[in-house]
Amino acid sequence: MGRKSIRQNKNIYQTSRENAGLTREGAAERLAFLSSDRIEKIESEKSLPHPDEILAMANCYKNPSLCNYYCSHECPIGQEYVPEVKIKELSQITLEMLASLNSLEKEKNRLVEITVDGVISEDEMKDFKHIQEQLSQISMAIDSLQLWVQKALADGRIVQ
Repeated sequence: MGRKSIRQNKNIYQTSRENAGLTREGAAERLAFLSSDRIEKIESEKSLPHPDEILAMANCYKNPSLCNYYCSHECPIGQEYVPEVKIKELSQITLEMLASLNSLEKEKNRLVEITVDGVISEDEMKDFKHIQEQLSQISMAIDSLQLWVQKALADGRIVQ
């Protein structure tokens, strides 16, 4: 039986494993291709995890947010292109999405005006950037909703 860690600065991989109620040895048994030594190296940040390891841990620990964390914090490509998605309550996600959609509804005609000629002129750029920011907010709300659904499925709160 493994010992309980008393380390203060636990990374997301260790806290996810512990929240799943697993020791390193128990996780290694479930993960099959990851040894407890490899898990220790990842958790102590002596070694970066590989994408296939993250997918396996996310599934085993029932924590799909590990994938987003890895992509937004550790993958060089993801750090450039993948925003971190925070876990929120469904009601907050829904309200944020509706607020963004309502705001964008007002800008829909302006977007058509800006893009109809295929060129964004200097006088249109400010409005276009504003609309792009609203689209980014909607995208983040959608990503949050998808993460919420994945977590709810993993926890058994909703069934496919």
